[in-house]
Amino acid sequence: MQSQINRQVKLAAHPVGLPTHADLPLSEAPVPVPGDGQMLLRTVYLSLDPYMRGRMGQARSYATGVELGQVMVGQTVSRVVESKVDGFAPGDFVLSFAGWQDYSLSDGRGVRKLDSALAPLSTALGVLGMPGMTAYVGLLHIGELKEGDAVVVSAASGAVGGVVGQIAKLKGCRVVGVAGAPEKCAYVTDELGFDECVSHHSPTLAEDLKKACPDGIDLYFENVGGKVFEAVLPLLNDFARIPVCGRIAAYNDTAAPPGPNMVPALMGMILVRRLMFRGFIVSDHYAALQSDFLRDMGAWVREGKVKYREDIVDGLENAVDAFLGLFQGANFGKLLIRVSEDPTRQA
Repeated sequence: MQSQINRQVKLAAHPVGLPTHADLPLSEAPVPVPGDGQMLLRTVYLSLDPYMRGRMGQARSYATGVELGQVMVGQTVSRVVESKVDGFAPGDFVLSFAGWQDYSLSDGRGVRKLDSALAPLSTALGVLGMPGMTAYVGLLHIGELKEGDAVVVSAASGAVGGVVGQIAKLKGCRVVGVAGAPEKCAYVTDELGFDECVSHHSPTLAEDLKKACPDGIDLYFENVGGKVFEAVLPLLNDFARIPVCGRIAAYNDTAAPPGPNMVPALMGMILVRRLMFRGFIVSDHYAALQSDFLRDMGAWVREGKVKYREDIVDGLENAVDAFLGLFQGANFGKLLIRVSEDPTRQA
């Protein structure tokens, strides 16, 4: 029997520093009723991603922030409960942006059907979804990967970084990862096939990375910023490319970092070594590259050439704690909230 309660996580306040439960309280509302041209969706999986921290603030960004009192944004895999939209029927599974809630309404725009016979539903939020496409676009199209490149990937055990390194290996490159805990570094080399992995917890990070990159770095895939970037910078070769995907180390900062102003030195290196830094947002590339991505990544996953790991947390009530864990390295793989049962997934 369908629940009559729709649990929702709404933004109650713009966080200062790391968000708190008070900023993102769990509330209840009636389950919405679809009108003409609408369908009712039941969330199965909610994706938790670092970009969400930026949506909680008021600073200018590439997308509009979440207004106070609104349901927190997020991509979801959902099941159609009731439909008055042509082409969608009860029982269909879809990729949508239902956000942090049990139920949502949709008019079908921006919604894509999923076939659980082709791949597990959860992969539409990970290796075959936004994180996987971020890796694909950032490495091959923004970073212009070349065979033989010396590649360094930050957050190498994560949903994006792990895929970046595996693609680079498929393309004939030497790949060094940067991760945190020893088990994550071991996973990066032993399971994902990176050549080496260094820990950002190491007090000798800069020396460790230099030893792992004896011929310098031709391409650095930036997910983190902070001390990892500082260790990478001196090792960049002439004409190195740096696709900037994220900078999670700074997302909760409330002030500029201490120390001298490094911008003049950085600008000098960009000039002298002819470095290419380019930030990118993967949604800008959906229209042109999504079909290529789904073709290539789908084949690599089916053939076992690209592996993935998921960190699935049960219950919408645990979403805030799981999200906070992203900034402390608590997750291991693509972080998902299982909001309701996935009937296609074997126990």
